Amino acid sequence: MATAASARPGAAGAGPSAPPAPPRADRQPGQRRSRRLTAVLLLLVLAVAGAAASLALGSRALPLSTVTQVLSQGPGAAGAAGADGEVAVIVWQLRVPRTALGLLAGAALGVAGALMQGHTRNPLADPGLLGVTQGAGLAVVLAAVLLGADGVLPPVATVTAALVGAAAGALVVLGIAGAGGGSGRGLRDPLTLVLAGAAVTALLGALVQAVILGDATALQAFRFWAVGSLVSSAPVVAIAAPVVALGLVLALLGARSLDLLALGDDVARGAGVRLGPARLLGVLAVVALVGAATAACGPVAFVGLVVPHVARALVGPVHRWLLPVSALVGAVLVLFADVLGRLVAVPAEIPVGVVLAVVGGPAFVVLVRRRKLAAL
Repeated sequence: MATAASARPGAAGAGPSAPPAPPRADRQPGQRRSRRLTAVLLLLVLAVAGAAASLALGSRALPLSTVTQVLSQGPGAAGAAGADGEVAVIVWQLRVPRTALGLLAGAALGVAGALMQGHTRNPLADPGLLGVTQGAGLAVVLAAVLLGADGVLPPVATVTAALVGAAAGALVVLGIAGAGGGSGRGLRDPLTLVLAGAAVTALLGALVQAVILGDATALQAFRFWAVGSLVSSAPVVAIAAPVVALGLVLALLGARSLDLLALGDDVARGAGVRLGPARLLGVLAVVALVGAATAACGPVAFVGLVVPHVARALVGPVHRWLLPVSALVGAVLVLFADVLGRLVAVPAEIPVGVVLAVVGGPAFVVLVRRRKLAAL
């Protein structure tokens, strides 16, 4: 009996025992935070690498040392004569705006997709669900055909038209879904919203194509833009940037409300969330993000649909992490897709929207099969 007693940990006569390991639950918060920070750092590295590749690669590849030298000289180097001036034009006037737009558009569409999936609690939702993508596209095309010179609008008019069209598309979808003014009631029934969004998006998309195909000038001006392209002027990118920044701020302001809305309307209301204003804030953020991105690069598919799932796999469903990580994943995805489109058909190039559709479709099928699109 003494032998049995002494064999038990902590029994009289037993040697000093090792301190007990901390409970697993105590280690989980630190592990989650470490994993999230690691994911953010990895995505930042990939974003820098994608930006460097975007600046250096294309129909004319440039050494990174040359790109760094040209960037250090400032935009004024583009006015120099000779080969140095030509390289500076390539970097400053073509690739810097394109790279900046890739970062902006990817971040905007990724966050907009996370917002849509969070507000509707629908894992298949994307920015097009509210009609904002095609609404912005139709407004830009119509404004260019009716008001532009040779199918070209001034940058401010382009972004303004896209924002107006995005807002109009959202209002139409919410109205059909039974939103009634700005109260956001249509978002309470995800199925109704999906059906209304699909119908309005199909109609607006058909109208965009009809306008472009019916006008030779518009066809010439928008044939790449209509399928999603990062070829854009620096003034348009400069005007779209603050609008995207505003949309990101609005999205982050609603992060806590989104976490509570994921638990259900009754729980969110009991926690003090005002459902109408919270959803209206989300709609405004989506309109700003998607409107500005569409104005600059046209309608780009799959980013808003796929990116939130990747971000959720990396950092979980908490929106104060999910939204920033969605921005990073979207930026990385769009940048590398654009670089791939430049390289596969040199000296020609494939628009980023086509690359994302070709790559994003099979990738999303794999995601569906592996993760089964677990409920949000």
